[in-house]
Amino acid sequence: MKPYCLTATCLFLFTITTFSQKGEVLNLHKLVKNKGLEAFNRELTLLDDGTRKGIRLSKDEGEGVAWLKDIEFSNGTIEFDVRGEDIKNHSFVGLAFHGKDNATFDAIYFRPFRFKDPTEELRSHGIQYISLPDFPWRTLREKYPNKFENSVSPAPDPNSWINVRIVVNGSKVTTYVNGNKQPSLEVEKVTNVITGSIGFYVADTSGGDFANIIITKAK
Repeated sequence: MKPYCLTATCLFLFTITTFSQKGEVLNLHKLVKNKGLEAFNRELTLLDDGTRKGIRLSKDEGEGVAWLKDIEFSNGTIEFDVRGEDIKNHSFVGLAFHGKDNATFDAIYFRPFRFKDPTEELRSHGIQYISLPDFPWRTLREKYPNKFENSVSPAPDPNSWINVRIVVNGSKVTTYVNGNKQPSLEVEKVTNVITGSIGFYVADTSGGDFANIIITKAK
């Protein structure tokens, strides 16, 4: 028989999570209450808009991340809801993973203001992979055009919540949006980092809303 878990860490995790067949469901409001989220370069507030209970990150300059404390992620699936805005060049929302510190992590993020752009080239910038600090979006676009970003189809409402499922399998990162069977983006990581922290991510001048995160670690 396995021993009962009586440590403070286990009790803390029990209060902020539940479990489903899909994985570990985190209660973001309880995480905030129990100091299980650590915001970098943003103010973090609770959000309840009548449809979802989650968190909101404030708008500011530079990169911002709300890290999930004491969670290490290598391979598996991360599913969550996110909402940005239809404000040109001022809404960048997504997820950081394999994080080492506030400046070193991979991320998948969205530019909602590009979802329904009338220009095909600009629509192709709707979803983006980056790996900071060495591979920001500009470097990847210049060196590898159309490889690390893509359009999101069908195009969501840029002001509404979207559901995101990110599957990490070794160096392969596949992202699905709103339950679509076809991925919106499929890339190979540009670094050999294979594990690290998870956090909600917003880029320069952007804030964002986040809810309903489920983490399923590969066995």
